[in-house]
Amino acid sequence: MTTLHPLFRKTRLIAGVDEAGRGPLAGPVVAAAVILDDKCPIDGLADSKMLTPWQREELAIKISGRALAWSVAWSDAAEIDRLNILQATFLAMRRALLGLCLRPGLVEVDGNRLPNLDFAGTRIDGNAIVGGDAKIPAISAASIIAKVYRDRMMCRLDSLYPAYGFKQHKGYATVAHRECLDRLGPCPQHRRSFKPVSRF
Repeated sequence: MTTLHPLFRKTRLIAGVDEAGRGPLAGPVVAAAVILDDKCPIDGLADSKMLTPWQREELAIKISGRALAWSVAWSDAAEIDRLNILQATFLAMRRALLGLCLRPGLVEVDGNRLPNLDFAGTRIDGNAIVGGDAKIPAISAASIIAKVYRDRMMCRLDSLYPAYGFKQHKGYATVAHRECLDRLGPCPQHRRSFKPVSRF
């Protein structure tokens, strides 16, 4: 008898999905998928951009401990350059959904477009919700997990490429980051399809 992967078992569970890192000049775009437990509500969930780093870290601990399931995945700089940032983001979202130990019956994504939700011929229903990271708790939770995880990745990359200051700016196009680019040129973590990196 064949055992179905959990993704293909029918459930009524709802997964919130969001990403972090679409705009930076360097590093991966990270997506998270979270299925919250209605019996264990988490106070303080909000759009990750509206929270302090300390608040995000504290909430990430609560989410990972109380959620029914959660998963993080990413697309790296090379994939972003090859696919474009939108398709790389959708790929990271699909990977995050595939990483869940439970199959959601509905996927709710922050934004106005959905990734491909067909998995080996099985389609999961989905809703794209503009501003969903501030409205839907599961999406808020996903935004927090994605942001915390990406920030940690950028801190690790900082130890490999200390001259670029990734720990401080997380790859975003700050004045300090642009000055590093002007002085050093891009490293392997930079997105060469993004301006101003593309001029090198």
